[in-house]
Amino acid sequence: MLRSAKKAGITRIVCTPHCRDPYFNYAAMWNAFRLLQSRAGGFPLQMGFEVNYAKLMDLGLDYARYLHFDGSNELLLELSRGATKYDFVEYERTIYELQGRGYQIIIAHPERCRAIQQDIEIAQRLVSMGCKLQASADFIAGGRFGKEKRPALKLLNAGLYDYVASDAHNAGHYRYFKKVCLRYVER
Repeated sequence: MLRSAKKAGITRIVCTPHCRDPYFNYAAMWNAFRLLQSRAGGFPLQMGFEVNYAKLMDLGLDYARYLHFDGSNELLLELSRGATKYDFVEYERTIYELQGRGYQIIIAHPERCRAIQQDIEIAQRLVSMGCKLQASADFIAGGRFGKEKRPALKLLNAGLYDYVASDAHNAGHYRYFKKVCLRYVER
């Protein structure tokens, strides 16, 4: 995968394994990261997690201290795909509390969230709260699932994204990142 990432033009990677049921094993994920790091030949790697909102609520907000990007205050938060605009009242309260604890919140692939698909102003509100938005390149490119392309492009054209992530789950996913960078990202 690292070879494919480099070929796609990626110069550093934040590894963000899923923190959600049933996949979450904190110790095993850190062990896998350390193994990757030992074999990466000095390629810049950073550990973090893609933290599912419901899982964070199960663990408790104090657990955020273990889940933010190592060496920074950034926390990648995944909201429910099926969230409605009413769910955002609770999300916003939690985000404010996390910000009060010193975390910079990055919202992972907001284009997947039904409420944001229906009303882009919800994403604008997250940005005005100080959140950063991270697109998944495959959604902008129309790959993997396809239905997220339209909302992803709306958010991109509105200038709401701070980051475009590969969100690679296998080496083939890096082709979406390269495609999006060539077409949309200013260098």
